[in-house]
Amino acid sequence: MNKELKEMLDSIKAKKQEVRDLCKAGKIEDAAKAKDELKDLQAQFDLLYDLEQDKLDDMQQQAAAGTAKKIVDQTKKIAGAFVNAIKAAVGKGDLSAEDKEILNSMNEGKDEDGGLTVPKDIRTAVKELRRSEDALENLVNVERVTTLSGSRVIERYADQTPFDNVDEAAEFPEVSTPQFEKIDYKVKKKGGILKVTQELLSDTAENIIGYLKRWIAKKAKATRNFMIIAKVREITKDAEVPVAGLDDLKRIFNILLDPAIALGSCVVTNQDGYNWLDTLKDKDGKYIMQPDPTKPMSTLLFGKYPVKKVSNRTMPSIAAEGGYKVPIVCGDLKEAITIFDRETLTIDISSVAGELWKTDQTGIKVRERLDIQSVDEEAIVMAEHFIASDGAAAASVEPEEKKTYTQAEIEKLSREKIIALGTQLGYTMTTTAADEKAAVVADFMAQQTAAQGE
Repeated sequence: MNKELKEMLDSIKAKKQEVRDLCKAGKIEDAAKAKDELKDLQAQFDLLYDLEQDKLDDMQQQAAAGTAKKIVDQTKKIAGAFVNAIKAAVGKGDLSAEDKEILNSMNEGKDEDGGLTVPKDIRTAVKELRRSEDALENLVNVERVTTLSGSRVIERYADQTPFDNVDEAAEFPEVSTPQFEKIDYKVKKKGGILKVTQELLSDTAENIIGYLKRWIAKKAKATRNFMIIAKVREITKDAEVPVAGLDDLKRIFNILLDPAIALGSCVVTNQDGYNWLDTLKDKDGKYIMQPDPTKPMSTLLFGKYPVKKVSNRTMPSIAAEGGYKVPIVCGDLKEAITIFDRETLTIDISSVAGELWKTDQTGIKVRERLDIQSVDEEAIVMAEHFIASDGAAAASVEPEEKKTYTQAEIEKLSREKIIALGTQLGYTMTTTAADEKAAVVADFMAQQTAAQGE
């Protein structure tokens, strides 16, 4: 508040006191006249105060705009410095003193694996891209961690264990429940190699960053989807519930799932399972699955439970005699599974490693660290519906007991078939059919070993 407004405020206070004093003295006419003067003073003050506030708001908006511009400029500088570091690593330029200062000021250095840490703005963009509509990560609990290993203590059935009665001034009793459980996590290194042409590295920083973000997001999403499906299979192994129709599905939500879990439940299934659910009708011939009124592109089972459809490649059906069994996961995956994410991304760059020099390519090795653990195994139920085979779904079906392939067996396959098999099994294959067969075989075997260590 400026000096003029402060003086007017003092005058208003003085005039108010004058009105009170005149009233006490019985000088009503004088008091009424003083009150009118008070109204005028107050009106003047309000007008000047509004003008001053408008001026202040305008100044704040200008300051905010300037700050926003500075943030945008800084983001561009960070992205530019990051791309320059990539180019410098393959001899396509030098990292200037300003670039080094920018990266150092962000504490973007080397982690336990070495390599260049991906800036936070780019990591955030990758996270937004990977959490697309078909990302199962959106359905589970994700916890950011800052250490490579640790633990969390949870109480199972906490909502079913009541407090004891406590007399006044008495000691509080220990809650006699053995339901506390420790969940250990140990983040694991996940990664792959993006092979880019020299032409791409000659492009603008914006295009290079955009290409890198999209590739990392796709791989990160595929990795998380694979980990989640594998954990769901592990939790529900040998406890699958056969379902033949609506009554079997209702029994899962009414009886097999705890009512508290059922309230937040959803359904996750593949294309085969979704097609079966989408054709179910009630006794009046009306389809059971209906659009979600709040999300027209989504559907609800029984008008309550959101249905999430993933591809058959992401969640394959299981081969069975005479047909195949489609997976239908029912329950609350946020209660069942937690991903412990260190939220770091590091890269290494080389144009001479392996076969890169021969093909005039640059390899960008990307690493991240995360772990997945089951928290409440009773929060989900794996339903399975048997469908007689007509040959149409053979490509989406995996063996009932997933086989471990020997290197000799893989070497008998063509490069294209090895990559197709790896993709079907959910592996994050980093090689392509253009690579040497030995590299493709080595990639498959490494992915198989990593998957078995989950």
